[in-house]
Amino acid sequence: MDTVTGIFDFGITQLTILQMVKVFITGAAITAVMTPVAIWLAPKIGAVDIPKDGRRMHTKPMPRFGGMAMFIGITVSLFIYLPISQRVSGVIVGGILIFIVGIIDDLKNMPAKVKFICQIGCATVLYMFNIRILHISNPFDQSHLIFFHPAVSFLVTVIWVVGVTNTINLIDGLDGLAAGVSAISAVAIAYVAYIHGVYGVTIAMLAVAGGAAGFLPYNFNPAKIFMGDGGSLFLGFMLASLSIISPFKSATFVAIIVPVFVLAVPIFDTLFAILRRAINKRPIMEADKGHLHHRIVAAGFGQRRAVLTIYAISGVMGVAAITLSRHLKVETVLLVFIAVTLIYVFLTDSHSVDLVHAAKGKNNIQEDKDK
Repeated sequence: MDTVTGIFDFGITQLTILQMVKVFITGAAITAVMTPVAIWLAPKIGAVDIPKDGRRMHTKPMPRFGGMAMFIGITVSLFIYLPISQRVSGVIVGGILIFIVGIIDDLKNMPAKVKFICQIGCATVLYMFNIRILHISNPFDQSHLIFFHPAVSFLVTVIWVVGVTNTINLIDGLDGLAAGVSAISAVAIAYVAYIHGVYGVTIAMLAVAGGAAGFLPYNFNPAKIFMGDGGSLFLGFMLASLSIISPFKSATFVAIIVPVFVLAVPIFDTLFAILRRAINKRPIMEADKGHLHHRIVAAGFGQRRAVLTIYAISGVMGVAAITLSRHLKVETVLLVFIAVTLIYVFLTDSHSVDLVHAAKGKNNIQEDKDK
């Protein structure tokens, strides 16, 4: 059986600060150069987001082909800096497939069920390339380790990959939000990987962070281009697939808890959205304006300050993941408490709740008119 400590061994035994900076800059530079090309190309192929309802935050047609720029920037960086191996190939092949799914969805508005099946297929590709969640353990009690049966390992791997892929897709509701949160998450996981000597993951995550950061100047409010589903699904898939490989000193560290901490904000927001829609008897995949970022905007922060606020919360959780990986329990608990408190404040703000309900009413009226 493949051991957890060797699950993502790229044969990289040394990594300098200069090399890490090169990886990040390469991903950012290529993406930054390719984004204007994507802006030019988007209207020619029909990849344009036209606001049709009150849920959208923009009021004019916007190109939504930014995912192409990030895809090229990140993929080229992986080819340049990582030795090609079975698992590197798996990440790249899966990334290409999920990017194609996202582009088709941007151009043809793919049915939710079909898109979901395609995501499962992409996650299955990872499993076939031996990128798997093999076990789970308690980070606060490292004496216990539970290995999964292959069937369970497959199921858990698919759920994790599809779940994280969709969390990034669902938070892509404000200018710069998904790209910024993805960059923060990738940097945090890269740092944890580096301090534990898992240099292949460090390089891959820095490539992802660079790609997201290179896109931000064009995507931050006021945005000149959106990433589209091609971009958000690709970013989510890369974070999910690479975060399966948990960086740690011994085989007793949980293979999933650090990524959960890093991605806590989008994961929490997604779970809250599912619960909210179930209570309101609305389709789970239906978009609305009840997300955390919508509520922060409704509280009077505006798009820029709302995005920066979520950046800060994501950063706190990223640091919590780092302290957890170093087994600093008290510090981790305090940081998580701070982040959860901030989320609670915004979700329970009476003004934002009233505005969200008002927006929902307007959307229902518009749906009735359309019918």
